[in-house]
Amino acid sequence: MTNLKIIDMHCDALLKLWEAGGAISFQTDSTIDTNKERLRKGKVKVQAFALFVDPVLKSSSLFDIVLEQVRLFQVEILAKNKDIKHITEWSQLEHLKDGEIGALLTLEGVDAIGNDLTKLAILYQLGVRSVGLTWNYANLAADGAGEQRGAGLTFFGKKVVHFNNEHQLLTDVSHLSERAFWDVIAIAKYPIASHSNTKRLCDHRRNLTDSQIKELLKKGGMIHVVYYPEFVRKNGQATIVDLIKHIEHLCELGGVKQIGLGSDFDGIDRKIPGLAHAGETQNLINELLKYYSEEEVRGFASENFLRNRPK
Repeated sequence: MTNLKIIDMHCDALLKLWEAGGAISFQTDSTIDTNKERLRKGKVKVQAFALFVDPVLKSSSLFDIVLEQVRLFQVEILAKNKDIKHITEWSQLEHLKDGEIGALLTLEGVDAIGNDLTKLAILYQLGVRSVGLTWNYANLAADGAGEQRGAGLTFFGKKVVHFNNEHQLLTDVSHLSERAFWDVIAIAKYPIASHSNTKRLCDHRRNLTDSQIKELLKKGGMIHVVYYPEFVRKNGQATIVDLIKHIEHLCELGGVKQIGLGSDFDGIDRKIPGLAHAGETQNLINELLKYYSEEEVRGFASENFLRNRPK
């Protein structure tokens, strides 16, 4: 049994903290899949924390809610846990000390900024380092994967991607419509799918086609597999081995050095047996080691991201 350090590029713990009004403890509360205790048990070295606000809420309140989630990140995760370090420069990833956990802020959908790039600049200053343009629905930047119209990037959406390029922010394609994906991939310098699987193995709107994956890889982007059973197997009855089949297919498409992990813990209501929270992440690693070399699994776990991150 080998314990490899993990970089997980997506969780929704901040949403749970916000919904609870800060009344639950990030350190040990069992309702948080990615609480500190579980991150340590699962050997998660870097956890990406998404800022997410349901776009059905009143639009005038969305940015305030995002700022409140940032405050909770600062107060409940950083201030109360001195061994959790806020990653604001990519080079910090390689300089975390033993016992330290890196915390990375991401934005899942730009609904909260409306059409105001100044608000995105504020979030950048607060530490956001990855931006997904949509959740599942349309906004002023693009259509999401659940929007029947299936439109691409707007003029404003292209401005967001250019902002990301200029500031070395990742542009996350995981929730985009297919047309918007192609618009992003044409101009993004730092594309990533933070939590997506392969449509070939599970035909879900949130997964990526082989052609999308090949182009993402060609552009030097990463694809981080997601643990949600509905995105792993058509009937939702998924096992760890079923998840590994997605990694196998990504390897077949040439992605062995561009695969990572993006659990979606705290944002999913169903779990793969043996992979119910961050503390069980090493179960996936140990299963992967039955199929791949330790060097390859180290890549999946963290080293691929470290090698491919913005420089």
